[in-house]
Amino acid sequence: MMKQKIIQHTIDFVKETLAVSESGHDWWHIYRVHKSAVKIAQNETGADLFVVELGALLHDIADSKFHAGNEEIGPQIAHNFLSTLNVEPSVIEQVVSIIKNISFKHSFTAEEKKSLELQIIQDADRLDAIGAIGIARAFSYGGYKMREMYNPEIKPVQYTCSDDYKKNTAPTINHFYEKLLLLKDQINTAYGRKLAIKRHKYMEEYLKHFYAEWEGEI
Repeated sequence: MMKQKIIQHTIDFVKETLAVSESGHDWWHIYRVHKSAVKIAQNETGADLFVVELGALLHDIADSKFHAGNEEIGPQIAHNFLSTLNVEPSVIEQVVSIIKNISFKHSFTAEEKKSLELQIIQDADRLDAIGAIGIARAFSYGGYKMREMYNPEIKPVQYTCSDDYKKNTAPTINHFYEKLLLLKDQINTAYGRKLAIKRHKYMEEYLKHFYAEWEGEI
């Protein structure tokens, strides 16, 4: 099957699979990550665009947050789906590895050398977690989990292990300090860093306004 047909089949599959997902982790999240990943790949020498596109499209096909913490479902679904399209085993292996290693939780441990394709998709995914859309996604997920928007009596925590981070139930504003504001310095590619700087600054300005409005100053 031609690569472009495989990409289109994958788009159709992801749209159908995530049709009723939480709005921060739905098809439109995948759409944005896919677009950003392609753009970053076009600015990096040596990236396999086919792997980048498939990895971006399938990276959240079964996010463990919505599957009782099971981190094996997503890679297995991706493997099974790509196998039905007769995608080369070496490509499937790369995509499965990307899905297994893209998450923020891996930032708490020393990572092995990441493939360029993983770096690109990870950047695209992290870019979608910051800036204007990142703010919207944070509050969308916080509402989905019935968390407080902000509570000045609950201070942010600097997590040092993924288990503690995953158990976190703090207000959404704390999430900025526990993850979102840290992402700018975890971007892998030069082009991704350019975009991250702009989105990071937007979040900083947003937080200034948020606190000022909270106290009735503006």
